[in-house]
Amino acid sequence: MSQEQSKNQEKNNQPNREQDVNQLLKVRREKLAALQEAGKDPFLITKFDVSHHSQDIKDNFDALEGKTVTIAGRMMFKRVMGKASFCNVQDLKGSIQCYVARDSIGEEPYADFKKYDVGDILGISGEVFRTKTGEMSIHAASVTLLSKSLQILPEKFHGLTDTDMRYRQRYVDLIMNAEVKDTFVKRSKVLSSIRRYLDEQGFMEVETPMLVSNAGGAAARPFETHFNALDEDLKLRISLELYLKRLIVGGMERVYEIGRVFRNEGLDTRHNPEFTLMELYQAYTDYHGMMDLTENLYRYVAKEVTGSEILTYGEHQMDLSKPFERITMVDAVKKYSGVDFNEIHTLEEARAVAKEKHIEFEERHKKGDILNLFFEEFVEEHLIQPTFVMDHPIEISPLTKKKPENPEYVERFEFFMNGWEMANAYSELNDPIDQRERFSAQEALLAAGDAEANHTDEDFLNALSIGMPPTGGIGFGIDRMVMMMTNSPAIRDVLLFPTMKTLGGKDQ
Repeated sequence: MSQEQSKNQEKNNQPNREQDVNQLLKVRREKLAALQEAGKDPFLITKFDVSHHSQDIKDNFDALEGKTVTIAGRMMFKRVMGKASFCNVQDLKGSIQCYVARDSIGEEPYADFKKYDVGDILGISGEVFRTKTGEMSIHAASVTLLSKSLQILPEKFHGLTDTDMRYRQRYVDLIMNAEVKDTFVKRSKVLSSIRRYLDEQGFMEVETPMLVSNAGGAAARPFETHFNALDEDLKLRISLELYLKRLIVGGMERVYEIGRVFRNEGLDTRHNPEFTLMELYQAYTDYHGMMDLTENLYRYVAKEVTGSEILTYGEHQMDLSKPFERITMVDAVKKYSGVDFNEIHTLEEARAVAKEKHIEFEERHKKGDILNLFFEEFVEEHLIQPTFVMDHPIEISPLTKKKPENPEYVERFEFFMNGWEMANAYSELNDPIDQRERFSAQEALLAAGDAEANHTDEDFLNALSIGMPPTGGIGFGIDRMVMMMTNSPAIRDVLLFPTMKTLGGKDQ
């Protein structure tokens, strides 16, 4: 059969499949109606007391054998054999086999059970035992239908494999793919272990506004909205930085926030327009202090979540147990491109070497911008092992302290693993006069067409004028951290509900 014939046959079979599915859905609704008519409406049940989860029973089988337990979950498999049947019930922690016999639960309940469908949610009480084949199971004494599934789950052996549908219907994805549920369990562990570590270091978790009049603290295009009550245009925050620094001014010496930020940018394997950022600020330290904190935090989280300080991502293994490499941006560019920006003193020289190396730049780009373009082109992909890239040019760091001995550069680092930027940190600029000049430079870029440049934030400048102590600050991309901890290939794999193109005005 040719490919064209195969496609035509598939097309011809489609109406028959849809007819079969519609008939099965009709049967499920008829079963629900019959239950309701018989006074057995499962949707009227408000609670069910559960004593154990499936994996708890398996882990403690010797202690529980012969004892009565109560579980609840979704029936994922059923095999009826006359007067006795087997089913598998899936709950939060896994699944367990249940043996359901007419003589044990009663004739009428058994007749009801035989009509239940895969996907129905059941509550089962019974005795823990091992079958003749050695499988840990529950011998049911009672079966309660807790919710009727009116939709059909994907076919068992193929599961939900359509990637787009998995993201749109994450609830089905979690039911059908155990590894997906494990990813999000680990995501929760990442967040709880970060909080645990920072709490032990004396940091205080805070919350700052998401709707802001001035979306600053990062180079990104914001989403804009309108607040009807005040008739004001507002933006969704792109960063947590400027409000957290206000709290440092207010005397809160160690603060952090884990929260959603929003950037009106593209979608790819590492970018989603809304994502989770963690920023922290610590008074009386600098970017070296932030490097030490980052090393210790990453080791702690990796050990808590994966049980190891060696992370495997794709073909790479990253060793967190060793001291992380520290290299300046200038030295990194020299190492991987052969160009030494210490020997480049003017914008004209930077443009000339960029042309020589086929690096595209814009008219507005300064020498420091061109250095950063070299870094992105020649260096990032090589930074597989944990690496701190330090001392960025001032042109791309409007909120960072200058290096006293070389004011063309600032006390900033980006943390890289697997060729990805994982964190960004500064010795925070606390000079209000210098900060106003930096904002003015950003305003000039904005006027020249740079939609990602910062606006001047007068209230933040007022806060700095009151006085901010020397401070170290850092921002971590939580989603990328979870990707690394779970060996997930795309950011959508670690977001329960990633942003999707709308279909028919219904799906996100």
